[in-house]
Amino acid sequence: MKKILIIRFSSIGDIVLTTPVIRALKIQTGCELHLLTKERYKMILESSPYVDKIHVFRTKLTEVIPDLRAENFDFVVDLHKNIRSFRIKKALKIPTASFPKINPEKWLMVNLKINRLPKEHIVDRYFQAVKSFDVRNDKKGLDYFIPENGFVDLNEYPLLGKKPFIAFAIGGQHFTKIFPAHKVAAVIDKLKQPVVLLGGKEDDKRGEEIKSLCSYDGILNACGRVSLHQSASLIRQSALVISNDTGLMHIASAFKKPVISIWGNTIPEFGMAPYEPGEEDKIVFAQVENLKCRPCSKIGFKKCPKGHFKCMINQNEDFIVGEAQRLLALSSRAN
Repeated sequence: MKKILIIRFSSIGDIVLTTPVIRALKIQTGCELHLLTKERYKMILESSPYVDKIHVFRTKLTEVIPDLRAENFDFVVDLHKNIRSFRIKKALKIPTASFPKINPEKWLMVNLKINRLPKEHIVDRYFQAVKSFDVRNDKKGLDYFIPENGFVDLNEYPLLGKKPFIAFAIGGQHFTKIFPAHKVAAVIDKLKQPVVLLGGKEDDKRGEEIKSLCSYDGILNACGRVSLHQSASLIRQSALVISNDTGLMHIASAFKKPVISIWGNTIPEFGMAPYEPGEEDKIVFAQVENLKCRPCSKIGFKKCPKGHFKCMINQNEDFIVGEAQRLLALSSRAN
């Protein structure tokens, strides 16, 4: 195959999770590799040396289908697998392959608490879409390439240059995935380690709330005040990342960072856990075990369906603090 199109429309973390397939497909086949995604996510792979061209659309596929037809692709690798990606494949009328999305298994787990989930990360499921090319997972993990204008000089943030700092990703697309502000503040107060809070503009208010709740003052709220690439640069320079189940968690994995991932209404067994093959000892899951209502969704909700939000309220702060101290010590010895 000379020219291949990969489809992944969104979102930040999901696109980062496609990078092992992109890298392996490009290196192992030498193909000309194109990507189709939404316009606002183009910058995630714009600096990748493994992507030859990125095609984007804003709202409607009709914006991009004529250009895709003109490219005369030989094959489509569908890593989104929804109605929109089906429309693209139907319009191009060329051979395609996709991956098992395990929606029935997720439904059983969410609704009946019957666990038929494969013990397989989504990255490995993505590789099933390229098995016809005999492309293998190189186990080198995720990629994230920061352009030159995205690097952050820590001299601009003296607070973070004093000693090893923690990047705390406080955002999330759904309320039920977000560690509450008072819990974040409690963890920070117990750690007494410089912290940068990361997230989007929508997380800025929560960042300020966390600062107001803390007695410890070594906190920088960068939510919405730096770009995604700059957030990635701060993560890369951090000693530890504590994160909700969000895109920044996967960016942290791309830099092989120690990660404490905090899980609310969803579970790591869905296959979207931090991915650092061979370095799993750097990954810690913070979650409330044996909670009968969990998982209550494969994605998330605007509010807790049960009203108690125990999956986050009952998180053990001392466990998170203890694991953070352990990982910081490991990071210090490694450096």
